[in-house]
Amino acid sequence: MADGDSQKRHQREVLCTRFEERLECVLDRLYGTALRLTRNPDDAEDVVAEAVERAWEKLPELRDWGHFEGWMFRILNNTFCTQWRRRRSRQDHEASWDELPADAEDAASFSLFRKLHQPFLLWWGTAEQQFVDGLDQEDLARAVDALPDAYRLVVVLVELQGYTYEEAAALLAVPVGTVRSRLNRGRGLLQKALWEYGRQTEQGSPSCQKPPGDGEERQ
Repeated sequence: MADGDSQKRHQREVLCTRFEERLECVLDRLYGTALRLTRNPDDAEDVVAEAVERAWEKLPELRDWGHFEGWMFRILNNTFCTQWRRRRSRQDHEASWDELPADAEDAASFSLFRKLHQPFLLWWGTAEQQFVDGLDQEDLARAVDALPDAYRLVVVLVELQGYTYEEAAALLAVPVGTVRSRLNRGRGLLQKALWEYGRQTEQGSPSCQKPPGDGEERQ
């Protein structure tokens, strides 16, 4: 019996060491993703901590260590979205997060295609990509971070992390149509912000103006 207990302890220590080593390789990126989702360092740390705890509990479900990174990010996203849905359920009496302030309505339908006189093919084409490539990465990050929550989340999940509409809808517990609608409006807000940043850069002025719709926005 003693030998059996000793062997189990050894196996657990080996497993714990392996988990910690794999986790260390992705921890910075986990925190960066959590920060993009929460926009708050303390909240990001809480999300990562809870995700790590969940991952350790679910570790027996991981069949292939080669998939550890993707598995870990799925747990992180699920952890955040669970917390987000809990907060939303306590705020149902407040205004809809899909409502935009008056100064952001026009920005939601903004398109770089019209500004750059390109035919409409995709939401983000070659001319637009060349334009954005000239922007500072901090401007890009700030533009995403400043999106109202409802739109920022679908942009981060779909555009930055590659989730399908259906997967994002399941994570956020909303209809697929809602994801499509929020993504379209989020793209408009994001493009408007990037256009303004680009113009400020060309004029040699600091990117100090916040994108339309910045601030607390409720679903």
